Amino acid sequence: MSHQQSPDNVSIDEIPVDIDNTQSEEIDPADVPDEIESITRGLAGEHPPTNPLVVLKAARRWYIHGKGGTDPAFQWAIEWARHLATDTPSDIERFDEFLGYLVTVGFADERHELR
Repeated sequence: MSHQQSPDNVSIDEIPVDIDNTQSEEIDPADVPDEIESITRGLAGEHPPTNPLVVLKAARRWYIHGKGGTDPAFQWAIEWARHLATDTPSDIERFDEFLGYLVTVGFADERHELR
């Protein structure tokens, strides 16, 4: 490991896990690492990521720092990874919830800005 980790800030990869800020109902877009924001915006865009490992990296971050298993960004990332792995249609209702969630947490003012 190339950097020191404190008990309050651990990491499996370059994306830190802030132990004090896990399973939070309050999401501040400024606290979302640039890489995760980019992946998340990509999941909302016209050309979403096609690498399931990249998608799962975002899912992990939203699970830990969002609402856990009920977090819409986590749920959509898992749904998209499932779609990539099985080539089955994705759940459009889950996608709509995801877009609404991104507007709610402040990633955009309107859903159409994300597409």
